[in-house]
Amino acid sequence: MAITRYRTRNWPSPWQELEEMSSRLSRAFNDGGTAESGGPGWVPAVNVEETKDELVLTAELPGMKQEDVEIELENNVLTIRGSKEHTREEKDEERRYHLWERRWGSFQRSFTLPRSVSPDRIGASFENGVLTVHMPKVAEARSRRIEIGEGSANTREVTSGEGD
Repeated sequence: MAITRYRTRNWPSPWQELEEMSSRLSRAFNDGGTAESGGPGWVPAVNVEETKDELVLTAELPGMKQEDVEIELENNVLTIRGSKEHTREEKDEERRYHLWERRWGSFQRSFTLPRSVSPDRIGASFENGVLTVHMPKVAEARSRRIEIGEGSANTREVTSGEGD
C-alpha cells in the first residue's frame, strides 16, 4: 500500500505546481547543498522580517542542535551553514518506508546584508529547531518622525551680528 501526499482538492493550484517543480529541481541539482555520506543536500526555509530597529532572519532547522549550526559574517555577507545527520534505518524487516521526505546532509545559505545593518551588533539564538538572527540597524538607518514647522519661522536665516 502506497501513501501519497494529501491534497484538499482534485487539481493543484498553479502556485503548488510551481513549488513542487522547484522542489524537484532543487533535489535534482542538489541546490547548493553538499551531499555528505551520499545524502542529498537541502536548503532550510528562511524568513527575513524588518522592524524599525532591526532585520530578523529565522531559519527552520528541524532535528538539528545548536552545535550543528555555524554562522559567519565576512565582507558584509552573512552565511549560515550546518549539517543534519541521516536518521533513516531499514534494518528491521518488519518496517518499510513508503514515503521519505525528510532531508539530511549539509546546507549553506548566504545573504548580502544592507549597509543599514550594524555588523558588530548581530546576535543569534536557537530554540526548538528555529535559528533566529537579530541584525540591528545603525542609528542613521532607523526611521524617525520629522516635525513640520509653520511657515518660515523655523527656517529663518541668521546674518552676521544676529544672536550675539
